[in-house]
Parts: sequence; structure tokens; C-alpha cells
Amino acid sequence: MKKVLAIILGGGAGTRLYPLTKQRAKPAVPLAGKYRLIDIPVSNCINSEIFKIYVLTQFNSASLNRHLARAYNFSGFSEGFVEVLAAQQTAENPNWFQGTADAVRQYIWLFQEWDIDEYVILSGDHLYRMDYREFVQRHRETGADITLSVVPMDEARASDFGLMKIDDSGRVVDFSEKPKGDALKAMQVDTTVLGLSPEEAKQSPYIASMGIYVFKKEVLEKLLREAPNQTDFGKEIIPSSASTYNVQAYLFNDYWEDIGTIQAFYESNLALTQQPYPPFSFYDETAPIYTRQRFLPPSKFLDSQITESIVGEGCILKNCRVHHSVLGVRSRIEAGSIIEDSLIMGADFYQGNTERKSGADCDSPNVPLGIGSDTIIRRAIIDKNAHIGCNVQIVNKDHVQEADRENLGFYIRSGIVVTLKNAVIPDGTII
Repeated sequence: MKKVLAIILGGGAGTRLYPLTKQRAKPAVPLAGKYRLIDIPVSNCINSEIFKIYVLTQFNSASLNRHLARAYNFSGFSEGFVEVLAAQQTAENPNWFQGTADAVRQYIWLFQEWDIDEYVILSGDHLYRMDYREFVQRHRETGADITLSVVPMDEARASDFGLMKIDDSGRVVDFSEKPKGDALKAMQVDTTVLGLSPEEAKQSPYIASMGIYVFKKEVLEKLLREAPNQTDFGKEIIPSSASTYNVQAYLFNDYWEDIGTIQAFYESNLALTQQPYPPFSFYDETAPIYTRQRFLPPSKFLDSQITESIVGEGCILKNCRVHHSVLGVRSRIEAGSIIEDSLIMGADFYQGNTERKSGADCDSPNVPLGIGSDTIIRRAIIDKNAHIGCNVQIVNKDHVQEADRENLGFYIRSGIVVTLKNAVIPDGTII
């Protein structure tokens, strides 16, 4: 793995995750109470003994830079690093990143300086645990120029993904981006070729690209150089390469979720509370997920009822009820409040007692940090540093599916109320 360089793509503006991406890059969106999305691919790299890691981004990268700098400091005796490369304008290229392939092309001069054999190209907004050593090993064993990681897919969801056909050796021979109808039927393959059992193959007759690739060093550099107008790997570079290069498929038959929308983000987080075995677990000691150390105190529960929930460090919960929810670090919930089916992202700091007392009265214009007393929150995402007042109801009482209320501090996406970071929701508000 010393001969492998990892490139993590930070994604575009993250419009489908807005407003969570209003002030942060998509990979910097908080996850599971204490992590960020970027921690998943970086941790997978570290657990796979890949220690040379670049992260490419161009939107709102300040919090991402700060998190990576604080979380991942390798020993001075190793070549290991996690480094952010933001889009920049140069004399040769005055444009910002135009796509995934273009982002890599603009920094290829830097990557070429390393003595490596393969590039592993990853996405910064997926939730999964994968040993890239097996991925790279399959790439080397088959003599592939490019290897794609694929997941088996059933018919119900197949049309949402880029699908591919393979021959008996696992070589990719055809691509189709989000096919429908007869075009979808034409993409059915015998997935037993990749190692599925006949029963599994019957249930999942399609294979979908995960957007994760291994390239031979010289092949990637040649493709980027010879096709300067091709800006995207999944839509252009790889489909046009299948006829002239050995493009192989590698089966990943485990939990994988593309967290690209508010609904997918919400459901993936709440699925972590599932009993007895969530689809993705952060409790695997053999392949831990790393993040920044905060040195916070343990959470404190004062006569509270907590069921089927995850609670981060440093929280203070007073005489409240929390069910099927995820509470982030430094969350504070006052007496009489009810939190159900919600994601509370917590806070970046603690508010001093004097400042809290000045807004503790339910008539005060200063709303303290956290969730005020006698407040009800259901099916919502409360972003960081929110000031939610007393007697507030965030329940989507009119069952609205989509709404933009930025001036009031919230949006509604797929029926889920999402408050803005640093939002102030006054006492008595009903959403």
C-alpha cells in the first residue's frame, strides 16, 4: 500500500444537502453525533494502510480544512498526510473544477511527484466500511488498467444508479447512466460471476457503480492528458475507456449508502440507532472510524428518559424525553422537552452561565444555546449552535414537503424540518 495514493473528491456545491452545506463543504457535514462525512473515507484509508491522502474541494472548505488539520496528524517519521487541495485559478487553467476528472487533472502535476503504482479515487460523502487492500489486490491480480467498485442492486433501485454489464471474467463491457424501461432490463447481468450466490444473484440482477476507482498511475495520467474535454469520471472517462482498456469490476457486498440528499442523510443517521444490529456500526474495533479528539466531559442525564438513541459527549439533558434520535456533542436539552425521530447536531462551544441566565426566562429576547424547556421536536434536523426557545413546536404541523424559510431560520426537505446553523427560533414558535 506504500505504492498507492488516495484522492478523495469533496463533491460539488452540495445543493441537494442544502442548508446543511450553506456554510460547510459536503464532506464536513456532521455525522452520527461526533463524526463528519470525510472521516469515513479517511478512516477506511488508514485502516487499509494507505497513508498518502489528498482531499479535493472547492466550496466552503474552511471547516473541512480545520477538521482535517486537527484530526489527522501523522508521525514525523512517516510519509503519511491528509491534505486539502482547494480549487485554484492558475495561468494554465483559469477555471474552477468542472467535474471529478477535471479536479484530478488540475492537480495531476502534484500527484505525479510521488513514486506510486496506483491511484485510489474515492468519494467524500458515502457511508460504508471497506478494506481497500482487497480492492487494490483484485486490481493487481486481474492486470486491470481501471477497477471499479460495484454493489449488487435490486430492480426497484437500479434506475437511480449508473449500471454496467460484465463478461465472464468480470471485465466491464457496457455502461448505462440511470437507465429506465427496456434499457434497464438490458443491463441485467449474472452477478454470480463476481461471487454472489445464485439466490443473491436472483434478488440483485444489476451491478451499480459506487463511484470508487483504482487506476494504474500511467493510465490515469494518459486518459486525463488525451481527453482534456472530458470532465467527469463516471459519465465520460470510464465509459469511453471500456473498449480500449482492461476495466474490471470489484464486488462490494456490504452496507453502502450515498448520502447525497437530506432524506438519505436523515435516514442514515437514524438507522444507526437500530436495535440490535444497525446496518452500519461504529463499534468495530478492528476497523475504527477516526475523528477529531475534543476532550469533552461525559454526558449528564438528569432524570431523563432516553430510548433507542445515540448521545455524543459533553451533553446535558434535564428531565426530558428523547426517543429514536441522534444527539451531537455539547447538546443541551431543558426540562419538559420531547425529542423524537430527530437529529440534533449539538454545538461547537458551551455558553457561560451568566449568558444563559440572561435568556433563561421565557419572555427574554435572548434565546440560550440548545433546546429550551417544554419544546417538542419531531422528524427534524437541528443544525449546530441552534438557539431553540421555550414552548417551541418543530413538528411540521401542516405536513409540508418542501419549503424555503431562510428568513425564519429553517427549510423543509422531503417533509423533514431542517434548521440553519446558528438559527434562533423564538419562544412559542410553531413550525
